[in-house]
Order: sequence, then C-alpha cells, then structure tokens
Amino acid sequence: MGRKLLWASLVLAPVTVLLRYAFDLGDVALFVLASAALVPLAWLIGEATEHAGEHTGPGIGGFLNASFGNAPELIIALFAIAESLPNVVRGSLMGSIVSNILLVLGIALIAGADGRRQIDRRSLLGQLGLVLAAVLLFLIPAAPGWSGNPERHSLAVATVPVAVVLLLLYVAATVRGLRRHKRLHAESGDEPGGASWTLPTALVVLGAATAVTAFVSEILVHSLHAFASAAGLSEFFIAAVIVAIVGNAAEHGGAIVIARRGKLRLATEIAVSSSAQVALFVTPAVALLSWLVKPALPLTFRPVELAAMGGSAVIVAVVLRDGQARRWEGALLVGLYAVAATGFLLAGDR
Repeated sequence: MGRKLLWASLVLAPVTVLLRYAFDLGDVALFVLASAALVPLAWLIGEATEHAGEHTGPGIGGFLNASFGNAPELIIALFAIAESLPNVVRGSLMGSIVSNILLVLGIALIAGADGRRQIDRRSLLGQLGLVLAAVLLFLIPAAPGWSGNPERHSLAVATVPVAVVLLLLYVAATVRGLRRHKRLHAESGDEPGGASWTLPTALVVLGAATAVTAFVSEILVHSLHAFASAAGLSEFFIAAVIVAIVGNAAEHGGAIVIARRGKLRLATEIAVSSSAQVALFVTPAVALLSWLVKPALPLTFRPVELAAMGGSAVIVAVVLRDGQARRWEGALLVGLYAVAATGFLLAGDR
C-alpha cells in the first residue's frame, strides 16, 4: 500500500511545475505542493539507486547512493545559495543531522525495540564520533563568524580546507565501513520487493528523477520566503525542520519501515550513518560546489546550531552506550527533538 501511494504521489511533481509556470499559483500553495512533491521524488531516487547498485556491485553502488541518495538536499542547498539564502542552507544541513539522530532514530526505536534489542554499538558510536569530529571542524570557520559579517569572503576561503578534510574523512570511513554495511544488509534478510530493474532503466529513472527534483527544489526555495511570512515563522525554522525532513524523507521512511519489520540493527545504522553522511559528505560538498554557483558558502554555523548537532550526538552516544535499545529511549529522543525544534523556533533568523 505504501509503495502504491508513493508511485501515485509522483504526479505531484509535474502538477507543481505546471502550476508554477503555466498558472502562476501563489507562493504559499507552491511551497506546500513542492514540499509534498519532493517526498516521492526522494524515494524514487533511492529506489533507482538501489536497483543500479545491484548491477554495479557494492563499491560503485555505495558511490551512487552517496551521490544521488542525497540529491534533494544538495539541489535544495545550491538553489538556496543562488537565491542568497545562506542561513537557509546551513539551517537545513544542521536540521538534517539533528533530525536523523534524534527524530528518525527515536521513532525507529519506538517502532522496533520491543523489550531490549541488541544493536551494533561499535558502528553507531563510531558514526556519532564522526559527527562530533565534523562539529569540531565546523568551529574553524564558524567561531570567527560570531563577530562581524558571517558571510565575508575570508571565512568562505577558511571553509575550503575544512570541507576537504571532511570529505577525506568520509571516504576513509566509507571504505572502512563498506564490508560492515554489506554484512548488516545480508543479515537483515531484506529482499527486494520485486524483480530488479535493468541498469539502463535504473540510470534513466535516476537521471529523470534528479532533473525533476531540480525543478521542484527551485520552486520550493523561490516560495520559501513567502511561506515564512504567511506562516509567521522564521526562514531558519522552516529550513531546519520542514526542509530538512522533506530532503531526507526517503531515508526517514526507510529506517522506520525497516524497524517495524523487526530489523532494528539495520534501521539504527541507517538513521545514524545518514546523519554522519550529511555532516561529512553533503555539507562539505555543498560548501565546495557553492564556489561554482556563487556566492561561496562559509560554514559559519551559529552557536545554537553547533550545540544542537554536537549535543544530539553526545546524548545519543550516552543512550546507546550499552548496546541495548529500548522504547522509552526512543521516546526520550523524540522528546529531545521536539525541544530542539522549539529552540530553532525561538532562535529566529540571524
């Protein structure tokens, strides 16, 4: 039923594009439609990537997953940079990291942790350690940005070596964890829901879905300011909560569904590794690609943003330190996400 609904909801994308360019629908309605349309598009990109990976092997499959699995976040971020919305970009990246390790992991524990369930403590703590390392590296361009203009060119230049180091960390961690992830998927016994697509079919769908995502993302970013004004919310809050959840919709839903099937080890791995992937791959990739889009994006996160990312990683590490998962721990993490979201609301725009 869920897959049929996702296939059917793909019609939202062409409808959104048509209403934007042919009928000039209002920005508030367009933001809502674009947000809804990105959810099935993110799922379709993930689906096509998975089928392509079945033909290319785990190495190239992992590369495709990293490159295209985060396509919605990357595209949204680049359009926001082009629209001179750097705070929206940083807010959505920060929100993705926090929502994965608090909201998604929390719901996964609630859905799958009936009693005490064993999880992969070593892998999860390692991924959380990578998130903390990223937060510490973010301090290099961020701290000078707390005084003066946070968008100044010198801080964008200081961001470049930080981004390069993060990408190198990501490559090293990915190579090291590839066998572990492959083993986890094998142990899960999770089989594809049908016959595998041919490689040409998967690549065509991947390219088409990414192209449509670009159109819908442009509409989302273009209408964000109007939606924020109409809703009485800050652009930072919308980016940190709404845009972050929409951009990660496929991974969020996948982790929760897998947890409900009783495969909690795999579900927790998806949630936490997705957070690390945003911190070590998506964020530096956006910072480096911004030099092509202009203006270049400095990773000048505010103290509240750094505290949210680092604090979430520390809290989750404490919760999972014994290698056991319990439902009340999941409820605690969801509650902490609600607290964090309230903090984002109170923080307002820069």
